[in-house]
Amino acid sequence: MVDQGILSGLKVIDLSQVIAGPYATKLLADYGAAVIKVENPAAGDPARRMGPFQGDDPHPEKSGLFLHLNTNKRGVTLNLKTQLGRKILLELVRSTDLLLESYRPGAMESFGLGYETLQEVNPQLVVVSVSNFGQTGPYRDYKATEIVLYAMGGEMHACGIPGREPVKLFGDVGQFHAGLVTAGYAMGGIFAKDLQGIGQHIDISLFEVWASSQDRRSTSILGAQYAPGEPRHPTDPGGRGYPPAGWYPTQDGLLKSGVSWNHIQAAVNFFDNPGWPHPWMRDPKWVDQASTGNEEMRQQLDELLYPWMAERTMIEAWRDTQKYRLPTSPYYTMADLLKDPHFAEARKCFIEVDHPVAGKVTQPAPPYRFEGVGYKMRRPAPLLGQHNQEVYGELGYSKEDLVILRGLGVI
Repeated sequence: MVDQGILSGLKVIDLSQVIAGPYATKLLADYGAAVIKVENPAAGDPARRMGPFQGDDPHPEKSGLFLHLNTNKRGVTLNLKTQLGRKILLELVRSTDLLLESYRPGAMESFGLGYETLQEVNPQLVVVSVSNFGQTGPYRDYKATEIVLYAMGGEMHACGIPGREPVKLFGDVGQFHAGLVTAGYAMGGIFAKDLQGIGQHIDISLFEVWASSQDRRSTSILGAQYAPGEPRHPTDPGGRGYPPAGWYPTQDGLLKSGVSWNHIQAAVNFFDNPGWPHPWMRDPKWVDQASTGNEEMRQQLDELLYPWMAERTMIEAWRDTQKYRLPTSPYYTMADLLKDPHFAEARKCFIEVDHPVAGKVTQPAPPYRFEGVGYKMRRPAPLLGQHNQEVYGELGYSKEDLVILRGLGVI
């Protein structure tokens, strides 16, 4: 087992904020990259003010989002709008492999830290810029949020109640998706640096990441373009699809069946066993009609399934249906998920992080595994400016220098 991460030796400056950029650098930091997170001295990353908060205390050091996205990073404060702040960042850049920023397009240039300036200091530096619509084009300066980009991506065309305004799916899945893509392309830049000895400026547009995704957005854009009059269809509260799809109550919870047309034979095999008194299931017409959502078939299957489910716990029903390769799942709460032996013990999907202010926080572990390389939690998310003395001391700044810089509003 390798103790150090596979990215040990990779040096990264993280100038990004909120979700997409910090998630990308977290993925690198969690497997060994030395990431320095640079925040504004006044308030830090806006994610510090975004919930949920540990203990429901809206403290800037207790944001669950910030704590998750910034593990294994060292944190410093630096005002890039000051001449001294610019000087210090360029000193850091000299020995850095990768710099990731998510300011609005043109902001880095306004700081005197555009790509050409950075490249003069470090010709092999890889710079990744993450923005709403990219660094070029007529929309580059347009403001946007996840819901705005989601609407432009086309998926909202199909979401919501017929006759009402469209809606967005819950959460920030698009931001996390963009972070994952950003991490991948950042490593592509690192490969180019190592193999060809050249630096790169990688321009990533959040909208283009989402619009090119196969998570329904591409098909929705096509649907909006070529069938603009197609009405939205109501969402069935029961989640009913091909029989036997939907929600089924068990002794202690709900079981979700996600049967579709390509699972019909598995459903036939499930019902076609000695435990079910239903010779009609062997009639080929049911297989033919199942893919149409036949209501007569659904009713007869439900008459069998509801008593069968009532005799089992949620986990027992899940286990017994999975034996027949039926796509089913228990309806988990977070508490259920955290104690599930597959995730908690066998896969070790969660870790407990001891933070100096937030205390012990359970967080998701990295979503990937490397053979022979263990994951190591080196440090929790940094306090605002926690590593100023350590990082700037490595550049030769004394404690007295840092007191002066703090007084000048530089750090």
